[in-house]
Amino acid sequence: MIRAPEARDLFEHGPVLVAHASMTAKRLGLHAPGRSPGLFDALELFAFTRPARFCAPSAAGMALALGLPEPKGAAAQAGALLETCRLLLAELAASPEPSREEALAVAETLARAGWAWGPAVVAALRSAPVGNQFRTSGLDVWSRIAEWEDSAPPGEATSKPFTPEQSSARLAELLQRAGLDEARPAQSEFAAEAAFAFQPREREGEPRMMLAEAGTGIGKTLGYLAPASLWAEANGPAVWVSTYTRALQRQIERESHAIYPDPKVRAKKAVVRKGRENYLCLLNFQDVANTAQMGGADLIGMGLAARWARATRDGDMTGGDFPAWLPTLFAVPPAAQASAANLVDRRGECIHAGCSHYRTCFVEKAIRGSRKADLVIANHALVLTQAAFDGARAARGSKGDEETTQLKRIVFDEGHHLFDAADAAFSAALSGAESAEMRRWIRGPEGRGRRGRGLEARLMDMLGDREDARRALTDTLNAAAALPGEGWSGRIAPPNGEVNPIGPIESFLVAMIEQLRARSAASEIGMECAARPALDLVRVTARDAAVALAKIEAPLLALARCLEDLLDDEAAQIVTSDRGRIEGALRGLDRRCRMTLPAWRSMLQAIDENSEDDPDFVDWFDATFLYGRVVDAACRRHWVDPTEPLTNAVIAPAHGVLVTSATLSDSALDDPFALAEMRTGAARLPDRPKTLKLASPFDYAANSRAYVVTDVGRDDPRQVAAAMRELFLAAGGGGVGLFTAIRRLRAVHERIAAPLADKGLALYAQHVDPLEVGALVDIFRAEQDSCLLGTDAVRDGVDVPGRSLRLLVFDRVPWPRPDILHKARRVRFGGKTYDDSVARNRISQAFGRLIRRADDKGVFVMLDASSPSRLFTGLPEGVRVDRLGLVETIEAITEFLGTPES
Repeated sequence: MIRAPEARDLFEHGPVLVAHASMTAKRLGLHAPGRSPGLFDALELFAFTRPARFCAPSAAGMALALGLPEPKGAAAQAGALLETCRLLLAELAASPEPSREEALAVAETLARAGWAWGPAVVAALRSAPVGNQFRTSGLDVWSRIAEWEDSAPPGEATSKPFTPEQSSARLAELLQRAGLDEARPAQSEFAAEAAFAFQPREREGEPRMMLAEAGTGIGKTLGYLAPASLWAEANGPAVWVSTYTRALQRQIERESHAIYPDPKVRAKKAVVRKGRENYLCLLNFQDVANTAQMGGADLIGMGLAARWARATRDGDMTGGDFPAWLPTLFAVPPAAQASAANLVDRRGECIHAGCSHYRTCFVEKAIRGSRKADLVIANHALVLTQAAFDGARAARGSKGDEETTQLKRIVFDEGHHLFDAADAAFSAALSGAESAEMRRWIRGPEGRGRRGRGLEARLMDMLGDREDARRALTDTLNAAAALPGEGWSGRIAPPNGEVNPIGPIESFLVAMIEQLRARSAASEIGMECAARPALDLVRVTARDAAVALAKIEAPLLALARCLEDLLDDEAAQIVTSDRGRIEGALRGLDRRCRMTLPAWRSMLQAIDENSEDDPDFVDWFDATFLYGRVVDAACRRHWVDPTEPLTNAVIAPAHGVLVTSATLSDSALDDPFALAEMRTGAARLPDRPKTLKLASPFDYAANSRAYVVTDVGRDDPRQVAAAMRELFLAAGGGGVGLFTAIRRLRAVHERIAAPLADKGLALYAQHVDPLEVGALVDIFRAEQDSCLLGTDAVRDGVDVPGRSLRLLVFDRVPWPRPDILHKARRVRFGGKTYDDSVARNRISQAFGRLIRRADDKGVFVMLDASSPSRLFTGLPEGVRVDRLGLVETIEAITEFLGTPES
């Protein structure tokens, strides 16, 4: 062991071997480092040697990925790091992927760029005979990716029924294939009852809807995959399985192995689908790779991303097999990183069939795969936003997307999040960032030297000599100059307070901030206030902004009509690829000129007229803070009850809908499923849904404990930090601390990180460590005795069976934040009872993370003496909540879990 000053000196001057350079720097109190010849990050070597293969980004994570035992303690981790690198270099020498020649081409490019690992990797690859096939940098991966193949449309799904007994039999078959022969009667009951949602519906607009709560350990995934696969085989395509989190999408795809054991068959039959903003765009990759070779981007990062692109299963960069930690290892400017932010199409700039990489496009592969698949494993955001968009197009007589016309049979897993997903999908926001993005989509990057394609670049060659279309495009480009341009944030809220708005939208944003400052108190995250009654300045600027938006909307509509006429007038001459390109452009135009812009103008009109509040909507202003100052402002409109558009766009048109979760019902209500019916849209259907509640088979009385600590002041960060520190030490690690405010999380982390480290317990924290939540959870899962601090995203994203998670501590009751939107919903959905239900569900969800297997043991602790007992009625049967002092709680935890040494 060495002292911190010596460690800092070694880190800064090297040579030194680390796992995650920027996180190591943060632990040492240093700034994130740039790459240097003496700083070797083992994670980069792993990314090169094993592209698109998982490892948690830590020394222990890499060791486990290579089949080594988990190293515990600093000395063991240091030794494991050396052994990991030795094994990776040996693996490269023996069997590089996808070929020795291709790997060498990339390695030599990175070595010339000064990659610390370059010489060692090149030497390993040249340790065996190697040809000279590659005469390029190796970064041109787009030329070596297999093309997709199109096929005839599969046609409409049919409605052949099957019996509950057949569903149970299919489950038994799947369990046998998966090597799971344990008898779980509740799982068989779930499969049999879930068959209800797959029977033929009897009337239009009245789907067979079922709400099914299945406690942890029931095995609900295979429980619904059994009837889903039966239905798809007889009637498909396709059953859509929708989740809230990316992690569950991949988990369901893995569990479909029982249905399709052959990986090649499974790749066709069970397709993971996300929005196009999740997939690698090869045109973006080519542009950034070319820029990197001229010194304008991170060449080493691009080389490692190129290795991944050749090995990836489906090009998914967010939650797929791309190592999200890769761009975070060293101090690389965001615009230069080989990251999802720069390599996916987030801006709707896709030119579809006009792209030179169209035939190898990952998005097009995924779309075509989902059209033919039996199971489409999607997420709530994609399903709901696509349904909203296609519903709006269908209402105008336009063609919907082929994918979402398949939404006949839907399983919503993580169904307790369906309300929140609908809230996001069917809302509108006019903000500085959103309007600036609209300008960029129309006008392109406007000379900033960054890659981008405006409407002119994407459409002009398709318009030919159509003067009306060219005029509409020119008018759109000119009108879009009224939207916020480069540097807008610094003009609407500069640090010195001297605002300088340019154009009507920026002037409206400045006026909104004035109203916010006059009528709201600032919190750590921002300000908010009701939109009406509006200040006179807000009304005047809202009117001017609405006029400016109308001048953009009119030529955009004209341009869309010109493209629709082109498809009609030249139907016999347009080749398939050009038709696809025009239809793709029309979808982008439709989304903005027939949905986004009208929604913005409607909000502005209501503000200008100071009209009465619409009881179905909530309009408000908010401002976002960063480092204590305003960085953006927004005018927002949300449905009070988003299940109205959810039902109209998704639920009612379907034939069968199964909504399932471990926490759907609320036992404190007279009708346990009443709130779930309201929050899923089921209450809007003519008939009540079928309901099912299956309790977890785990012995919670024996394997879990729950405590409310009665003598810790929840408002004193020192007391909360001390309590959390001692609780983590009592459990010997394996603890998660959950916070309802980022400020309190950071304050606790600052106080307990060093004391825990002194006792050999690593502490990771969301909003502190330079890693996204998923990577932090991966490390926590891999390191059995580490601890983790986080907020809602951690509560929803932690799935850690085994001893790695054995203690869960809330800093206080997770009441819903009483913002303007929530207060409107509280009035609509039952007042205090609604607040209780939300908090009770959050507590139940968190508790459910503790016990994931029959042999798990876990402790739940609430550091809030004022916690009402009624909030714990949703915990599993057999769980008793004891109210004890901190000392007694620590003693009870030590006795229950055993001392850390044991």
